[in-house]
Amino acid sequence: MGVTRREFLIRSAQAGGGGGTLLVARGLVAQTTPRSTMESSESRGVAELDGERMRSIAAWTSLTLKTPRPVPFGADILNSATGERLMRAVNAVGPEHDPSAHAETRCIRLACKKLEGYSLKGYTLYTTCEPCPMCMACILWAGIDRVVYGATIADANRFTLQIQIPATEVAKRSDMKCEVVGPVEREACVAIFEDPNMQRTLKLWSSNR
Repeated sequence: MGVTRREFLIRSAQAGGGGGTLLVARGLVAQTTPRSTMESSESRGVAELDGERMRSIAAWTSLTLKTPRPVPFGADILNSATGERLMRAVNAVGPEHDPSAHAETRCIRLACKKLEGYSLKGYTLYTTCEPCPMCMACILWAGIDRVVYGATIADANRFTLQIQIPATEVAKRSDMKCEVVGPVEREACVAIFEDPNMQRTLKLWSSNR
């Protein structure tokens, strides 16, 4: 019997998610990993690593599809040199009653709190969807080296409201430097939006606007 994309993503997350510490936040989770099992970019191609890491955060985010509060937005912050994970988080706008609690901003807040500082220089952020202008601004203010995204803002706009300013445009207009890479593993990330449970939730989001 064949395995659906959703089943593949969920199995991948369950297989690769061990060893981490879960921080529960009203039904949604942020995850830290004390040690990384990923190889550094010195021993493997950057594009290959980006694809692998994007598949990992997409699979982890897909785990929310089995919960009452599924979300298509997940973010992962890794050490740019070693690949060691600092923090993972998903969108928590609903449960935290906070319109700024996007996956990227929430992941940055938790990461900075863990480091007890406000700079994430030396880190790369992976996100299942291209950062909105708010999130991209936060990424720049945090001093993150690179941001790698999966689905595009245009992809997300097919399913939910978006501010249609590309992340590259925000970065270009900034005094801070950050490499923006994407889309990477776009199909896997768009598949989260297309899941039937996610579709029902997205319609609910729209009706509450």
